[in-house]
Amino acid sequence: MRTPYWLGYTLFKSAARSFFNYRVIGQEKLIQQGPVLIAANHESFLDPPLVGIAYDDDVYYLARKTLFRGPGKLIYPAWNSIPIDQESPDMSSLKNIIQIIKSGERVIVFPEGSRTLDGEIQPGLPGVGLIAAKSKAIIQPIRIFGAYDALPRGKALPRMNSVTIVVGDPIELTPEEKKAKGREQYQAISDRIMSTIAQIQLP
Repeated sequence: MRTPYWLGYTLFKSAARSFFNYRVIGQEKLIQQGPVLIAANHESFLDPPLVGIAYDDDVYYLARKTLFRGPGKLIYPAWNSIPIDQESPDMSSLKNIIQIIKSGERVIVFPEGSRTLDGEIQPGLPGVGLIAAKSKAIIQPIRIFGAYDALPRGKALPRMNSVTIVVGDPIELTPEEKKAKGREQYQAISDRIMSTIAQIQLP
């Protein structure tokens, strides 16, 4: 773990435990060695680091390309962030993500694309199905509980609230899914991933 990443990892993990009573259930199910596509529901702006600190080592994140300006040009790459246009992901960005996964890394994605407005799980987007099919990686489903109440969309400041990460059983694509082509087939993979995440419950 490089020093800038380690500093951010350590600070956020300490803050998460102090302010959000942060805990991980099913940590033994985490695939600690890549290549892995980590897929989680999207409740809050806090979600990427909340998922990332569940792992023992560094992972990669997707971040809005608009954040890579000014100091962000140095900060976000140091934190393993991959720039992407949320509104209209282009093929070069998707290919970059796929290549990083194929190189043996773990990448966190949020299939819903944007944060939930009401705390409920939303449908996934086909782009995640494309990444899964092209990378052929194991998919690690994770469900976040409590982050919406800690920092809902539209709020600037977080509030103290328990946050729990629950890890689901890994998903392996079928031979047919690994050969998927076209929006409809990619959407079907994304739907399967989101259905698995939705079935994960607090014990």
